[in-house]
Amino acid sequence: MIRLENIHFQTGDFAFSDLNLCVPTGAYGILMGKTGGGKTTLLELVCGLRQPHSGRIWIGDKDVTFLPPGNRGLGYVPQDGALFPTLTVRKQLGFALSIRKRPASEIEARVTELATAIGITSLLNRLPEGLSGGEKQRVALGRALAANPAVLLLDEPLSALDEETRDELMPLLKRIQRKAGVTVLHVTHHRLEAEHLADAIFHLENNRIAEAPNHG
Repeated sequence: MIRLENIHFQTGDFAFSDLNLCVPTGAYGILMGKTGGGKTTLLELVCGLRQPHSGRIWIGDKDVTFLPPGNRGLGYVPQDGALFPTLTVRKQLGFALSIRKRPASEIEARVTELATAIGITSLLNRLPEGLSGGEKQRVALGRALAANPAVLLLDEPLSALDEETRDELMPLLKRIQRKAGVTVLHVTHHRLEAEHLADAIFHLENNRIAEAPNHG
């Protein structure tokens, strides 16, 4: 579960006031809204890149409001994927486990498992500069899932892709989410993504969040 309770946050002229959101455990939540409305800021609050001035943020039954990002038990895919330019795909997928000093055998097994699940086994020795947009997004997704997070945050993960690649990745996202049992909050402008992926659709408008019925 992802729960925001009475969040107040301000930076410059932008502010959230008494913002509330709840994505149920194991659900695929879609967050929509106008450009500049604060969707990315909301994700950054959940993952700990920004701190609210007041209110509480919960992941499951854990209050993570003041925890650093690495202690929140979540994976985050920013809009550009943010792959490390000098690391191979294999190293990208194993990164979260490497910094946790997990055994090499465990890392290799998890990398193999992820690469198979997201269809990138042939790319493991490649660098990001040699990957297509869709391949980069698969790698970014795998890296975010490596440490088995309870929550996955996705900031417009399909927005820069062509229609054919988007159509390939939407069912992959849903399949991975179901298999891992992870709670997802996915920011998008695309109604089609919402209809295909969402268990719950939220609209952020005028610094308020409303849940909309999903007829997809």
